[in-house]
Amino acid sequence: MTLFVSTHSISKSYGAHALFSNISIGFFANERLGLIGPNGSGKTTLLKIIADLEIPDCGQVSLKRGIDLVYLPQEDHLAPNKTIEETLFDSLSEELEDSERYQRVREIASQKQFIDMHQKAGTLSGGWRKRLAITSVLIQKPDMVLLDEPTNHLDLEGILWLESILKQAPFAFVLISHDRDFLENITNRIVELNRQYPDGFLKVEGSYSAFLRRRETVLSEQMEQQNVLSNKVRRELEWLQRGPRARTTKAQFRIDDAQRLQQELSQVKLRNEQNKKAQIDFEATHRKSKKLLEVKDLAFGWPEKNVINRLNLTLSPGMCLGLLGQNGSGKTTLLNLLNGDLAPNEGVIKVADDLKIVTFDQNRERLDPKLSLKQTLSPAGDQVIYRGRSLHIVTWAKRFLFPREQLGLPVSQLSGGEQARVLIANLMLKPADILLLDEPTNNLDIPTLEVLEESLEEFPGAVVLITHDRFLLDRLSDRLLFLDGKGNTEFFADYEQWLQFRNSSDPDDSPAPIAIEHQEKKVKKITYEEKKELNRIEKKIQKAEEMAEALQQQLRSPELISDSVRLEKLCTQLKEAEEKTEELYIRWEELESLDQ
Repeated sequence: MTLFVSTHSISKSYGAHALFSNISIGFFANERLGLIGPNGSGKTTLLKIIADLEIPDCGQVSLKRGIDLVYLPQEDHLAPNKTIEETLFDSLSEELEDSERYQRVREIASQKQFIDMHQKAGTLSGGWRKRLAITSVLIQKPDMVLLDEPTNHLDLEGILWLESILKQAPFAFVLISHDRDFLENITNRIVELNRQYPDGFLKVEGSYSAFLRRRETVLSEQMEQQNVLSNKVRRELEWLQRGPRARTTKAQFRIDDAQRLQQELSQVKLRNEQNKKAQIDFEATHRKSKKLLEVKDLAFGWPEKNVINRLNLTLSPGMCLGLLGQNGSGKTTLLNLLNGDLAPNEGVIKVADDLKIVTFDQNRERLDPKLSLKQTLSPAGDQVIYRGRSLHIVTWAKRFLFPREQLGLPVSQLSGGEQARVLIANLMLKPADILLLDEPTNNLDIPTLEVLEESLEEFPGAVVLITHDRFLLDRLSDRLLFLDGKGNTEFFADYEQWLQFRNSSDPDDSPAPIAIEHQEKKVKKITYEEKKELNRIEKKIQKAEEMAEALQQQLRSPELISDSVRLEKLCTQLKEAEEKTEELYIRWEELESLDQ
């Protein structure tokens, strides 16, 4: 297995805020790795360090000589005045002959990925700009791609398009994503960056579901370790508190051991405390009406486009309606019709008396970027009223994982995920009969997603949900409403039924995956013996890393606390294994430098 990239004890901090420390991970030629973690854990920074766009505070990154590695950021940087064709041409290395560059662009044009290759990038929707950015990477025929939230701005069709590409990708990739179905379908290894683990990360071979099972076991064992240590520390402290006479009759090593146990307990507690989640709980009016909102023969459109034609719909308490359709098909328009921001061209929308509708805006337009976090969460002062109870702003902010120190920051300096949490916090203060949610999951980390799901599942009112998160959509929705963008609408029982409908429809309606053949680079000759050593050393590195990881797992066992002999032996073995791994990496780099 060819080792493409390895990080050696890299650390990164911004001011006093440490993102991660001593991270050592190898990335291989067959890598299909999903990189996950809470907002602020350093996922994007890690990718940028690997791509040589940022410098670690300490440690180093080693790349296989000659590897072609490409980084795709969250937000594209496409020149708005350049056409699709020009954008693709410019993405190719100038080291290639112009004839080769034109040939690759013609290959993309022949596959009809884009309707008009002469359309300017600045006129494309967010979803098609993302497709162009992804295509600009794939056309380079890289060995390895680093993708930071590649599904951002893609509609469900776009996500399925990207999924089909990555399933048969001839290149290795590492991607950051909070889309759990996406991770499940295309990855073969998951790494979570999180300070709740002793090494700062948890690496699991296999799918996302395999990762979840392993994580549950690891965190359960760590909590059990805390309980065992707590009991040991309690007993030792009781002994120490019996008085000077008792202490003088005991060996000094027991006093030292009690102090060591206290320190270890403190470290384990600190790691377990990192597993905090936002507290999301929407307030409902608990209205008893069977019909909250009724739509009859609804039609809406503009002179140039028919959006909805003859829609009939009823929203009742406890119901969740999921909306499906490509970007621009009218999903957000339908929400604006339901909340009264738009008036229908035909038909009627009947609502119950004094109906309370609360809307989540995907574009975050309702947040004033100039206001501070404190002013946004609590415009009236230091108190918020939640369910008739007064809460201090610091207490309220902590429910959404905002520490006191962040309250003075302007909203413009918050991350996308943090802004989403602010909007959710504000929604929770408004009693609602109906929640209209337009992409509430954008930029949310997986732990917050899980809490949002639970809260929406328990909400007694009605929910209308637009999301590209298939896991959330399938779990919550009682029915799905599909908008085809031409005015037609159709109901489906669940996501699988819609997927069967989509796959049986005309395949010309959506572009096929990009077919780009991968050309293997020619490996320049080295001596026969060195070549054999190079071929073997990567497997040795993998085994050495696995040995070190196995020893670390053993060291976390609570039973070791009372077995000092075995503990000392394992520590010695771990040190030797780590030194061996480092020696192998150094030799690997020496051999790679000869392979020219």
